[in-house]
Amino acid sequence: MTDRKETGFYITTPIYYVNDVPHIGHAYTTIACDVLSRWHRMKQEATYFLTGTDEHGQKVQQAAAGRGITPQELCDEVVVNFRRLWEVLGIRNDDFIRTTEERHTKVVRQIFRTLAEKDDIYKGTYEGWYCVPCETYFPDAQIDEERLCPDCRRELVRMSEESYFFRLSRYQDALIEHYEKNPGAIMPKARYNEVMSFIRGGLQDLSISRTTLKWGIPVPGDEKHVVYVWLDALANYLSALGYPESGGIWEKYWPYAHHMVGKDIIRFHAVIWPAVLMALGVKPPVRIFAHGWWTVEGDKMSKSKGNVVDPFEMADLYGKDAFRYFVMREVPFGSDGDFSELGLVGRINSDLANDLGNLLNRTLQMIEKYRGGALPDASVLSCANDVDRALASLAQRTVTDMDRQIDEFALDSALKTLWAFIGAGNKYIDETQPWKLGREGEGTRLDVVLRSLWEVLRLAAILVYPYIPETAGRIWRQLGLGDEMKGTERAGWTWSTSADGIVVEKGDVLFPRIDLAKWKEEKASRDEAKRAGTKGEDKKAVKTGPTFEQIEIADFRKLEIRVAAIEKVEIVEKADKLFKIYLDLGYEKRMIVSSIREFFTPEELIGKKILVLCNLKPAKFRGIESNGMLLAAEADDGKQEILSLATVDDDFPVGSLVS
Repeated sequence: MTDRKETGFYITTPIYYVNDVPHIGHAYTTIACDVLSRWHRMKQEATYFLTGTDEHGQKVQQAAAGRGITPQELCDEVVVNFRRLWEVLGIRNDDFIRTTEERHTKVVRQIFRTLAEKDDIYKGTYEGWYCVPCETYFPDAQIDEERLCPDCRRELVRMSEESYFFRLSRYQDALIEHYEKNPGAIMPKARYNEVMSFIRGGLQDLSISRTTLKWGIPVPGDEKHVVYVWLDALANYLSALGYPESGGIWEKYWPYAHHMVGKDIIRFHAVIWPAVLMALGVKPPVRIFAHGWWTVEGDKMSKSKGNVVDPFEMADLYGKDAFRYFVMREVPFGSDGDFSELGLVGRINSDLANDLGNLLNRTLQMIEKYRGGALPDASVLSCANDVDRALASLAQRTVTDMDRQIDEFALDSALKTLWAFIGAGNKYIDETQPWKLGREGEGTRLDVVLRSLWEVLRLAAILVYPYIPETAGRIWRQLGLGDEMKGTERAGWTWSTSADGIVVEKGDVLFPRIDLAKWKEEKASRDEAKRAGTKGEDKKAVKTGPTFEQIEIADFRKLEIRVAAIEKVEIVEKADKLFKIYLDLGYEKRMIVSSIREFFTPEELIGKKILVLCNLKPAKFRGIESNGMLLAAEADDGKQEILSLATVDDDFPVGSLVS
């Protein structure tokens, strides 16, 4: 661990690329940073938590072109998903940076100018193997016979272009010296060894501009070039803090900078970024921590396999705190992990319902039963015996150990330490047998036990708050401490408090146990729906033959299906899948809302003659009234979902009735 006596804490996620919807990897990194920021705030350190989106580059440009929209429009659509997920998961970030924002563009151009003025940038020609998905060149020495990307294993292309170069090789020795003096600056240890081996193998100057790409920040003074997306992206950690303005908050927080990243991007953060900072005369980050990847029940996550974990779905099914707890507890932080929904249910039933929930429920029931809900005053702890004092001693060791573990980013270990303390609280009930003390009239002894159990729960609520904040607040209220978690600062992390005159308020069970047999049935039903190409409650599994309910011809005649021509198509703002489709039915014009945006661009739809169910009751989607429904066939070819509209020949009259 790096030796440091800091009074601040600046934590960042990587900025997430806007070429996909958020998944468990995005959630994992951001939850970890949220835990860290909440912990340091409780320690009353000046804390700043940054996340955001990386919005430039070739993949965004290509994806936007494929949909017939501008790159900025694509970014504006996708960024909504990330912001919404952080709300769903209870993330409390201080800022959200987008690389298309003017404040960021300004700083990137300033950094480029500064590096050029210091002769750390020069113009040349770059030729090499390039990975479009990773947006990275690779030297010939790293290319095998298959000519696949060393990182993502996709096909490389040979490219040659004029480029500006950053003199990365100039900083090789300085990087080695920095990391030898600060071995805790890269964690875990395996990543430190990987980076040091890479640096000692020799650094090549880095191409930092592109001419074959238009969607990026123009190079100052030579705008046929755009800044390489990685230099652009890395600068967000400074641009969000107002660098290089004198008196900006970057001067307050940057000395305490910590970056959380996935292990696949450790070299960019631990080699390129510190070298750029050295060239700028800015201190490298205190720490760069690279966590592992998630598999799903032993298998790699893949859209084609349909096993990508949707954090929105998990939070909806099990609650955000249960999901937060599971991803922080299940895997040694820094290692790869395997996601299992059954494992999540197991943690809910065992750790959250049985251990934590049961301790709260038993304690409050006894305080209500034996003391009418009134908590014995702290003064009774002067009568504690060795068993009570052992529990108090464990409480203080728990605080000390968790503080050290979280400082080392051992987030799972800190939870294990806390749960050992919670387990000791449950064991203490069995050892002291409060029910027996109450029955035998041992009033003072019972008061000591009840107060001690309440102290266990108060400390547990404080210490678990960064991980499951909503649950911690519920515990706090039931302990009679009010709706707001006040008094959780470092000074309150002690065994005995002066909180007296408290009446507990027993509430709902924290985490109801999940019936495994019922859960397995529901899980099988959800899985079947997904295999049929639907999600969640849209259980439209494909049916054949006699499984359909038979209808009379009179039932079919109730349906008014007509031919309509599509005149105009508009995107529904802040909705991922919706189009507003304006129709000509011959006898009238009308508008319907349809969730087919992932399958078509507006240009592909305009002019088509489709079949529309016209006498469907109007319905609202995102507050927009839809008058009718188009007809389409949907299927899954094993690789992706496909959809085909029910259409007629171009010369077929609009308004014609289908019978």
